[in-house]
Amino acid sequence: MPTSETVDPSSGHVVIAPDKFKGSLTAAEVAARVAAGLGPGVTTAALPVADGGDGTVAAVVACGFDPVEVEVTGPVGEPVRAVYAWRDAVPGAAGTGAADVPTAVVELAEASGLRLMPAELAPLTATSRGTGELIAHAVRRGARRVVLGLGGSASTDGGAGMMQALGVRFLDAEGRELPPGGAALRALDEIDTSGLLEIGDVEFVVASDVDNPLLGPYGAAAVYGPQKGASPEDVTLLDGALARLAAVAAHTHGLVGAIEHDDVVRPMGVAGQPGAGAAGGVGFAALAFLRAEIRPGIEYLLDLLGFGELLGGARLVITGEGSLDEQTLRGKAPAGVAAAAARAGVPVVAVCGRRTLGDDELRAAGIEAAYALTDIEPDTARCIAEAGPLLERLAAGLAADRLAAGS
Repeated sequence: MPTSETVDPSSGHVVIAPDKFKGSLTAAEVAARVAAGLGPGVTTAALPVADGGDGTVAAVVACGFDPVEVEVTGPVGEPVRAVYAWRDAVPGAAGTGAADVPTAVVELAEASGLRLMPAELAPLTATSRGTGELIAHAVRRGARRVVLGLGGSASTDGGAGMMQALGVRFLDAEGRELPPGGAALRALDEIDTSGLLEIGDVEFVVASDVDNPLLGPYGAAAVYGPQKGASPEDVTLLDGALARLAAVAAHTHGLVGAIEHDDVVRPMGVAGQPGAGAAGGVGFAALAFLRAEIRPGIEYLLDLLGFGELLGGARLVITGEGSLDEQTLRGKAPAGVAAAAARAGVPVVAVCGRRTLGDDELRAAGIEAAYALTDIEPDTARCIAEAGPLLERLAAGLAADRLAAGS
């Protein structure tokens, strides 16, 4: 699936596997600029990557998947055009011997992302429905594996909107369907899954590095609600609404056990699993209703895209992202690339817009050195506006340091 020429294992090639430079360049554009800067004498294999968040579909399409565009419901109910990635036959995880199956990669941010919101946010009423519509389209097309990338969500609805699009009904005590948004879940009385789309033979994988549970001080509402415009009062309301969702799911569907604590039913099991709080609780819905498996985002996507196959005979891996900082060390793409390359004994360097990590922190993450745009252009605004040409210059310097004879 690499987007360059077929790699000769004896060539001593360079693997270029960056994430996007957010706000400047896509992952594919970063890879192309680095390859150009290295010069024509360097054999390269470009594999744009992502960690399951914003930019995942673009990276997968750049690696050979087909884009499928669909009109779906946006986070505040308006129609939006969203894209998921499709490939007719993708093998299972390396070493499992799983058969090749039609696979769709669905990115929540494409349909239900914060970047799609108007100027005024809607923390109580925003919905994940469009993500469910993308999944439904892929399943009806014949997908037997759906990889769901979570990140950048505009809603805190526990994935109720996503599941409504797949045929599940969330009802109040009068049997009326609840309106969109997390706040409405306070009135939830029954979950009717009788109309759920036939998904019995579909494998669902959540590619996410978020390990938050659904509820509590580290849950979906408390940690991510403020980013979506939630006030402290909204956070309390939403956490209670998500608790109601999990309690009803436990009671009516036997998904989890529940205990009472401080006069509040606090479901354990699914709601307490790491990742259940991802994307405003969409992780919970994926676990509870789709029986999804949560996998580390970058690790799973590298496997899906065949990164390991490119490492044989490679002399160097170049990864990177817009900012190398503390978040990088918490399972972001460059750290995942470095870990995979280390297992194959291939050295790794990184390119970035800026970095706040010291040399020792980088080496501990398996990155021998980092080259930042701010090293050659101290004006941050110019680094953003002229990221492409500056990245080529940076890559030329990297080549002189790392790829010249005798280096």
